Amino acid sequence: MTVNANGKNQSPDGREERRRQEFFLRRRRSVPAARRFAGRVLDDWGLTGRAAARSGDVVLCVSELATNALVHGVPPGRGYLVRLGYDGQVLRVEVHDSGPGVPRIADAIDEGGRGLLLVAALSDKWGVGERYPGKVVWCEFEGPGGDVRWLV
Repeated sequence: MTVNANGKNQSPDGREERRRQEFFLRRRRSVPAARRFAGRVLDDWGLTGRAAARSGDVVLCVSELATNALVHGVPPGRGYLVRLGYDGQVLRVEVHDSGPGVPRIADAIDEGGRGLLLVAALSDKWGVGERYPGKVVWCEFEGPGGDVRWLV
């Protein structure tokens, strides 16, 4: 991504990208706050509306990724970052934390850990990226023909 002449983020193929992020402390009430943040961003970007089925999926994925960061990824005294990006074709959710380990989808015998299973089912892609310290867990939502306005 680069910055264009107007100071806006631009994807490699020239599309303007919107980005918003918010940092959350390691507290139980941070997960509902992350959901509210995602809902506000989607609303600001015009990606909610009467038939907003996929915007609900986005908010649920933010909730699951934030919960995973809170429970498994954020060391005491630290927090996590939620970042949303939208380039007109793909909506990307990222949750950055400074904890060790690599998230994985739970095995059938595991009693918990269904959050990533939901993220995998609801999003079009998901994965884990490196950062120091910690990791970035992300998911993406693509629209038909590359147009995310289907969220509305």
